Amino acid sequence: MNKKTYIISIGGSLIVPPEGVDWHFLKDLRTLIIEEIKKGHKFFLIAGGGKTCRNYIAAASKVIEIDKEDLDWLGIHATRLNAQLLRTIFREQANLEIIKNPTIKLSSQKNIIVASGWKPGRSTDYVATILAKEYGVKTIINLSNIDYVYDKDPNKHKDAKIKLKMAWPEFRKLVGNKWSPGLNSPFDPVAAKKSSELGLEVVIMNGKNIKNLKNYLDGEKFKGTVIK
Repeated sequence: MNKKTYIISIGGSLIVPPEGVDWHFLKDLRTLIIEEIKKGHKFFLIAGGGKTCRNYIAAASKVIEIDKEDLDWLGIHATRLNAQLLRTIFREQANLEIIKNPTIKLSSQKNIIVASGWKPGRSTDYVATILAKEYGVKTIINLSNIDYVYDKDPNKHKDAKIKLKMAWPEFRKLVGNKWSPGLNSPFDPVAAKKSSELGLEVVIMNGKNIKNLKNYLDGEKFKGTVIK
């Protein structure tokens, strides 16, 4: 069996949904990742900001008018808190240091390396893309709260169709070109542009369905959208 290195971008809404930190999800994710490590696989786990990010941005915005850079920094620090949470639950398996700058290559013998947000204007999806470039990984698994990407917003259009496969030009036309703090997109537009340039494959799937993630890792049939 091929030993692989996987990059998983974990949407913040999975770690911290509106009702609070989802320890059930974290427990199930931990069980699966440890199973996969025993098979010889390695993982980069990138934490999104989730409701923590949005709560802080909303609170600060009610007090003063905040510039975009400060909004981004609030989001980045929310991802760092979530990244620390991931590193804590994988204490024995994870590298002690969290990656905060994906362009600085770490040399680690650990099976898990956790990463967080980086700098204003760059989402955790973008961090995943840079990690793929730096460590020679060709596929990013993007765990969010949707099963598939649609050809248009299914919340606004009842005739929206599921896309099992998409080419980068089609996906980029769908999400546009701009990143903004707290943006809710299947994959950040700036990261999409970079992934397209690097020839990466991005697999978007619902992180709540851990069995589905297992199916993908085991090379079995899975629910999701593959963009390449």
